[in-house]
Amino acid sequence: MEIVYAVLVLGALAALFGLALAVAAKAFEVKADPRLAQIQSCLAGANCGGCGYPGCGGCAAAILSGKAPVTACAPVGAEGAAKIAAIMGIEVASGERMVAHVRCNGGCDAQKNFEYRGVSDCLAATKVCGGDKNVCRYGCFGFGTCVAACKFDAIHINERGVAEVDREKCTNCGACRAACPRKLIDAVPYKQKVFVNCSNREKGPGVMKVCARSCIACGMCERTCKFDAIHVIDNVAVIDYDKCRNCTMCAKACPRSAIEPIPTAEERERFNAAQRAAKQAAAEKAAAKAAQSDSAAE
Repeated sequence: MEIVYAVLVLGALAALFGLALAVAAKAFEVKADPRLAQIQSCLAGANCGGCGYPGCGGCAAAILSGKAPVTACAPVGAEGAAKIAAIMGIEVASGERMVAHVRCNGGCDAQKNFEYRGVSDCLAATKVCGGDKNVCRYGCFGFGTCVAACKFDAIHINERGVAEVDREKCTNCGACRAACPRKLIDAVPYKQKVFVNCSNREKGPGVMKVCARSCIACGMCERTCKFDAIHVIDNVAVIDYDKCRNCTMCAKACPRSAIEPIPTAEERERFNAAQRAAKQAAAEKAAAKAAQSDSAAE
């Protein structure tokens, strides 16, 4: 009987404690906002971290609390942002699609100090001999740290040994930009077709020795542009995407093929011929004006 009593007492205590816990759980329950799950269902689900928060759950919580905008998840694009805005009961401003772009086209055309045979990782390469595998201290290592960071298979090392973005797959999540130890990756408008593929800020003579496709700050692009959309800043050409009209004249004028799209030999010859013709016409016009002034003086 003692055993029976002990079991009954324990059972009664278990029931009592269970009831107390149930009451406490109900009394102190923190009700979850149903919008949290709705917002998270609208996110990409890749947990890429491009938003700056710990996974899609962290991003959803930040949006719900107002710490992050409804556009925080770049991979979902404008359509996904609009859905999240509807859940939050706010309006979202329509924005232009942005994609990543790598500001380097050196690769096999860049001079090397030594052959690196260590861990195939760009960050690891920066730790060896001061990161001086390439003579150019501003170029892409080509070991694919950005490739490993991308969750959307949107960036790869091309045949020239430089990281290259697939614009159609890119969601502008920012993971590759964060991963690049030399910060060579920018966000650019999807509509943009012209890019300066160089980041070297050294002066021209030195740059010419380290890479065959480097910007040497000659200013030819700046003088050629009719829209004031490109200027040499800190010894490297920089495009103002708000002004650029994608005419590609700067690319044709660049003597180093540092601006994309790189013109063919035929395109460059036509451009040079047009430039010579314009210069000759200007000289003839100036000569005629000078002759007219002399005649008027007599």
